[in-house]
Amino acid sequence: MRSRSQPPSSKSASSRPPRSEFSRPSGTPGGRPNDRGPSEQNRFDQNRPDSKRSDQKRPGQDRGGAGSRSGGPGGGRSGGGGRGGNGDATWLYGVHPVVAALGNPHRRLRRLLLTEEAEAGLAERLQGPLPLQPERTDRARLDALLGRDAVHQGMALLADPLASPSLEAVLGRPGPVLLLDQVTDPRNVGAILRSAAAFGAAAVIVQDRNAPEETGVLAKAASGALEMVPLLRAVNIARTLVALKAAGLWTVGLDAGGGTLDGGAFRNRRVALVLGAEGEGLRRLTRETCDEVAGLSMPGGMESLNVSNAAAVALYELVRAA
Repeated sequence: MRSRSQPPSSKSASSRPPRSEFSRPSGTPGGRPNDRGPSEQNRFDQNRPDSKRSDQKRPGQDRGGAGSRSGGPGGGRSGGGGRGGNGDATWLYGVHPVVAALGNPHRRLRRLLLTEEAEAGLAERLQGPLPLQPERTDRARLDALLGRDAVHQGMALLADPLASPSLEAVLGRPGPVLLLDQVTDPRNVGAILRSAAAFGAAAVIVQDRNAPEETGVLAKAASGALEMVPLLRAVNIARTLVALKAAGLWTVGLDAGGGTLDGGAFRNRRVALVLGAEGEGLRRLTRETCDEVAGLSMPGGMESLNVSNAAAVALYELVRAA
């Protein structure tokens, strides 16, 4: 197992960065990974694959026609303005992502495609009128629109991306904060959002230029959690860690080079948990900015976990003691 020297256990907090640190991307996909990126391994793995990226526009994104519901007051993640105002509308598909998006009053909805069977099941789930008029379709058309690999379950929803909230806003929510340092696979980001929702995390923060867009693939992996957990995009992860430390959070980098993560040690602290990408794991500056580095206890024969699985185990460990 490859290891690095452990940094000092704590560092002094610096001044808070300006709010412009959190970008509002325009939806341009250039430089972002595509929907079928490589599977990511965290720093525990000795044989990590190199990541590959594509500058091509991802399938499943469409501007669509102007349409139905604009954002309004209520729970869930917010839409409109920022990414929601400038980004491309995206096709969400599958029961859980579509039902969650339809129930989020902040989502701007444009088109809803349903097979006859899916429409009956959706009406039963929602137990009320649909927020927009559905269009009847068939599975062959959905396969052609979304791709044969998309598990759409007979439904697809065209919606604008959600707006990225401010750091101040999400810190008003309870729970730990997750930071993803160049995690590029949309399935992993979606699965991490799902775990974040399950274990009561306040937010997930990704690096703006090295993270996937909110596509149907990500939303499907999140299984509805994309509407529940705020997803922020930061220009610089290290400066964001400094801001979190200034706000009173204890920053922990999940990496095999440190001690063992013990949730009981953080019983009286609010934690920001940092996970690295495939390849190099946590980058040097990110690692050095953390208050401490810790790894997972794995008494079995495996030396590595997928980053989304590692996030779930680490979140459980943090909330278990609390």
